[in-house]
Amino acid sequence: MNCYKNLYILGTSHISKDSVDLVEKFITKERPDIVAVELDNKRLYAMMSNAKPSFKEVFSIGIKAFLINIVGAYAEKKLGSIVGVKPGSEMRKAVELVKENKLKLSLIDQDISITLKKLSKAITFRVIFRFLGDIIKSVFSKKKEFIAFDIREVPSKEVIEKLIEKIKDRYYEIYKVLIEERNEVMAKNLYKLMNKHNDKRIFAVVGAGHEFEIVSIIKRIEA
Repeated sequence: MNCYKNLYILGTSHISKDSVDLVEKFITKERPDIVAVELDNKRLYAMMSNAKPSFKEVFSIGIKAFLINIVGAYAEKKLGSIVGVKPGSEMRKAVELVKENKLKLSLIDQDISITLKKLSKAITFRVIFRFLGDIIKSVFSKKKEFIAFDIREVPSKEVIEKLIEKIKDRYYEIYKVLIEERNEVMAKNLYKLMNKHNDKRIFAVVGAGHEFEIVSIIKRIEA
């Protein structure tokens, strides 16, 4: 966990039981005034109601973006089934505890429709061919370049940095949309929250890949 002024930011794995426990432990023991989560209104509603996207929503973001979302959700669900944790359980736990303890909830992520539309444009045929080439190369190459870590636990800072650098190097278009731009959005939202409620303790729950950069961006904004 990172602590900066009145902000406590926890980097989590969306399919880790440990992450759920850490969220529950901090909120119940430390009782922060505000809990900020890596969600937007649409994702919060979908997560808490298990609602399926309507035809109108599919049409608004485009078929390509919708399919990308489906594939990503399926992959996360399969990994979650391996470790016995539903994807996003730590976010759900945070929201539930906010209601139980009558705390304030803040949604700090970018609208999912914006993210998916940008991702749809970023995933060009060139990116797809590069991805397929990397898969073929990994199958036939004797040199293994995998970054090993236990998916049941939150990766260490070193592992996270290696993973992000690999994505940034090979798939910068995707890195920019999913990580870089969203880091800026979440950091700015947290910065506003910190200043508006400078006498309150804010607990932010974000994916481990966002934690350190968000804090760096907040410090940069203040400089």
